[in-house]
Amino acid sequence: MFVECLEAEGVKHVFGIPGEETLDLNESLADSSIEFVPVRHEQGGAYMADVCGRLTGRAGVCLGTLGPGAMNLVTAVADAYLDRAPLVALTGQADLERMHKESHQFIDIVQVMRPITKWNARVSEPAIIPEVVRKAFKVAESEKPGSTHIELPEDVMAQDVDAVPLPRRKPVQPEPAARELLKAADLIRGALNPVGLVGNGVIRGRAAPALREFVRATGIPVAETFMGKGAMDANDPKALGAVGLQAGDYRMAGFEVADVVIAIGYDLVEHAPKHWNPDGDKTIVCIDTLPAEIDSHFVPEVELIGDIYHILSRLGEECRHVPHSGGSDQLREVVQSYFEASGQDTHFPMQPPRALWEIRRALGREDILVSDVGLHKLWIGRMFPAYEPNTVLIANGLAGMGFAVPAGIAAKLANPDRNVVTVNGDGGFLMNFQELETAVRLKTPFVTVIWENQQFGSIVWKQDKKFGRHFGTDFTNPDFVKLAESFGMAAWRIGSVDEFGERLRQALALDIPSLIVLPIDYSIDVAISEELGAETVAT
Repeated sequence: MFVECLEAEGVKHVFGIPGEETLDLNESLADSSIEFVPVRHEQGGAYMADVCGRLTGRAGVCLGTLGPGAMNLVTAVADAYLDRAPLVALTGQADLERMHKESHQFIDIVQVMRPITKWNARVSEPAIIPEVVRKAFKVAESEKPGSTHIELPEDVMAQDVDAVPLPRRKPVQPEPAARELLKAADLIRGALNPVGLVGNGVIRGRAAPALREFVRATGIPVAETFMGKGAMDANDPKALGAVGLQAGDYRMAGFEVADVVIAIGYDLVEHAPKHWNPDGDKTIVCIDTLPAEIDSHFVPEVELIGDIYHILSRLGEECRHVPHSGGSDQLREVVQSYFEASGQDTHFPMQPPRALWEIRRALGREDILVSDVGLHKLWIGRMFPAYEPNTVLIANGLAGMGFAVPAGIAAKLANPDRNVVTVNGDGGFLMNFQELETAVRLKTPFVTVIWENQQFGSIVWKQDKKFGRHFGTDFTNPDFVKLAESFGMAAWRIGSVDEFGERLRQALALDIPSLIVLPIDYSIDVAISEELGAETVAT
């Protein structure tokens, strides 16, 4: 019955590890239309479900058994919660009759999951399964999306039941009142220096086409957060670039002199508004799917709540030919000139700008770059040009290391016709490298690039800035090429600047997963210009 409910929700994959307490569930999955994908660690499976949810808008599903299996899901479930990715986590559990006492492997997983899910529940009676499954998916996929959890006690799941799945319904979104829309239009038309700030909500809402038309119609330029990259074409003259890395970002993008800021799908979890509204004096128009979070630096004059695509389309009609536009090209020009000049950099080990320049040259407009978490994430967020939505995947809410390899598998499953490249630090890579076996087994041909410097680079950077030295950050690595080859992958270690681009293009042409080890030189500061100020973002 439970699996029939998953099928009714359109589930295509369940990522996880089977356990004794999920025997009946796995037996039913074996005879279903759903592909069960065994992974090598529950965290890897949950990250795969997370990214499937991000890219499709339909909740990804992961599975772990009771106790340690469920606990291993926690980091990635929390990542989906803070990164607004729809995910449904399933966990086995002990029989109901032993939950009241000390018992082997029993942890109250419903309590554990409560702070990191939008909703979770224990199936205490077989008859409630259709309602529980339908609610888990509805809540996970409704704005703002995130993780939900269902606990499955072994004795309950083994019982007979006579029920049918509930029909799937698309979540309904409200529509702002006409008076609020007209008020927002008046504020924008009367502004002397209006500027937009675009976040992940535009990507989630598939609203990039409406955003681009709004910008074209009004002439108002917009900046993007790291998770908003690709909402605007990086080559659009009204795209101010990605902001949030350094204190001077917003000033150089024109926020300091802006009188009206249009926050579009902006999630405060990415970057606090105090950085772009330090005095709390900006007039803010908030366009989002839910009412604004409470923050003394984020008090909107008007909130337009509902479907972001629809709101932008209506607001664009009301605001055509805005007499003034704000923003500044200064940030964009500094970053862009730095990036373009890096194509001539012959330094080896390679420096981050040249490495990203080669990756950008090798990928098409709609191909996908996945960033793990570390110092390389800041370089990608700052400098890598994105032209389309969901083509640069950055975990910037919880920001947990070990994201990229399982995310690369999921990205390729969701988009088999696109090239996928993951960029990993040598610290984060080993946190979920075991999923390379999953990639080889599934025949998901993506390229894993490891930037190797034998340090936790982002912590070195911050320690050096704060204390003038670093400590507890150095380590050694295995031979990554031999490690990859032991999984049956093609792998190379780069020995020169020119070799990287050649090997990357060769790897992208393969029909098997591959790995490239790139010695990296982080001596160049990601704070590329003193004019941009101190960093304001956590890695």
